[in-house]
Amino acid sequence: MRSAVKKIGNSAGIVIPKPLLAEIGAKAGDGVELTVEQGRIVIQRVQEQVREGWADDARRLAAAEDDGLAWPEFGNAEDAELTW
Repeated sequence: MRSAVKKIGNSAGIVIPKPLLAEIGAKAGDGVELTVEQGRIVIQRVQEQVREGWADDARRLAAAEDDGLAWPEFGNAEDAELTW
């Protein structure tokens, strides 16, 4: 498939057809890694693992009783007028 390099501000971009993205298991919005190998631009899908280890850290904090609120609760001045 052919595409064209297009100017995007001070950078450039290429529209990648959906079927090509599907071949690498990616979709619009996914992270990709770009490298140059032997004069070619190689695009690889990145496996995002942003929350890796969060569950273990939460258990560790709870066991250490260090899982309280970082900011104490605070209300608005108008909240005093409310009855529950």
